[in-house]
Order: sequence, then structure tokens, then C-alpha cells
Amino acid sequence: MVSSSTEVSPAESPPEERRDWLELPRDVAASIFTRLGAIEILTSVQMVCKAWLEICRDPLMWRAIDMRNDDGPDLDFDLEKMCRDAVDRSCGELVDINIEYFGTDELLRYITDRSNQIKRLRLASCYEVSDEGLIHAIEKLPLLEELDLTLCSFSAEPLNALGRSGPHLKSLKLNCQAYRLSNVFPHEELDFNKDVIAIGKNLPGLCHLQLIGNSMTNIGLEAILDGCTNLESLDLRRCININLKGNLGKKCAEIKHLRLPNDSLEDTMDLLLILRMVY
Repeated sequence: MVSSSTEVSPAESPPEERRDWLELPRDVAASIFTRLGAIEILTSVQMVCKAWLEICRDPLMWRAIDMRNDDGPDLDFDLEKMCRDAVDRSCGELVDINIEYFGTDELLRYITDRSNQIKRLRLASCYEVSDEGLIHAIEKLPLLEELDLTLCSFSAEPLNALGRSGPHLKSLKLNCQAYRLSNVFPHEELDFNKDVIAIGKNLPGLCHLQLIGNSMTNIGLEAILDGCTNLESLDLRRCININLKGNLGKKCAEIKHLRLPNDSLEDTMDLLLILRMVY
């Protein structure tokens, strides 16, 4: 008996279906766009087609403006002009804005004069914004709940202004460059604690406080613990001049979410910026 076999060729896989992104429903496209940064929307997305341009002009697209800039200060765009354009498109609906590596007092005034509903403001490496510019912004934003000042050069004065004009503030991030202090006289030590002393004095309602890289000593930490009695989270990573032994450490341990000076920064959203700090 002769057996015969036939070679069966593998079935051809159906051609891959190609998705035409231009045919996405408007609400789906808008949802995707809101996950992008403002720079990408203004320089790329809105130029794809007329339909996408119309979506990008919708004020609801600009309730949150993220001028996140991973390329740093060397990005070849007029970021201040782009930010003003984004603010104009929000038509007063803006509630959340993030600015990195650029910004001036004039820009901050432009934003706050047109957007008094802002609840979250983040400034990162905005060295051209002065104390006066930030104070003016604080006074114009009565609904502010979250303030993030990362790698900026402000004195304690804006923190005093928060006590007068920021009744709803619940979260403050004041992330700095860490400096190790040595052979400091008592009157000099106060200078390194002015900002955190101002926090303890003026912001008793704070729930969340992040102080990565702050140069404060135990004097400043005690002022925070005594003044901010509602703290639910306290981030002391890279605060290299404090000593948490004894009663001070015990008081810190009572806070529900506590990050210690030597804890890792890996879970920090602002990792790219904060890793540039000097330890």
C-alpha cells in the first residue's frame, strides 16, 4: 500500500488592517490630544488636518496646559509666545499649568490676568520669575490648591504671600539644590531655614509638603512640624542637613506618608530635573 501525502501550505495571514487616524471620532481624538504636551500640539498635531486644528482650538482642550520641555532651555521655539497662545485658547477655563525652563514676570502676569480659576501651578527652572512676579500671581489665584516650585530662586516672601492669599492651598512642592552645611554660626543657620520657617508660620492647612534637596536644618523642620499640624505626607529626600534622631524623628514618624533623606528618587515624576541636584 502506497501512502501519499500532500504538503499543506500554511494559510496566508490576512493583510494587516491599517487604521486611518484622521477618521477617529472627535471625542476620541480630543481625549488623545489632552494627553500630549502643549508644545507637541501647537507645533505638530494641529497642523495635520483642518479637523484636528478645530479640535485643538476648543477651549476645553486647554483646561490643562503642560509646557513640559524635556529638551531644556535649548528648544528652538518661542515658548513664551506659544504659552500665551495656549492661554488665549483656554478662554478663562484654565485650571492647571506647568512651565519649564522659561517664563518671566510678564508671562505670569499675562496668565493670571486671564485665568483666575487656576488650581495648580508648577514652575520648574524658571529663574527669570521674581519674587514680585510670583506674589502677584498668588494674589490673583484665590482658588490655588497646588503649588510646585522646583529648582527656582525665590525667597520666603512668596510663602508669606501664600499665607495671606492662598486659603485653599493643600499641596506645596519646594524642591531645591541640596547644599551640605558645615561650620555654620547660629545666626547664619537661620538664613538657611527662612523658607521652611515661613511655611510653618503661614500654611497651617497644608496636607502635602515636598522639600527635596532643601538645605534646612532641624530648626526649620521643627517649625514645619509645629506649624503644619495637618500634614498627611512629608518628603524630606536629599535634605542632608537634618538629624532625625530623638524626639524630632519620633514626631516625623507620626506623619502617614514620610520620605526620609536617603530614600530613593526613582518614583519622582520630576526625576529628570531633580537628578541634577547636588547631593
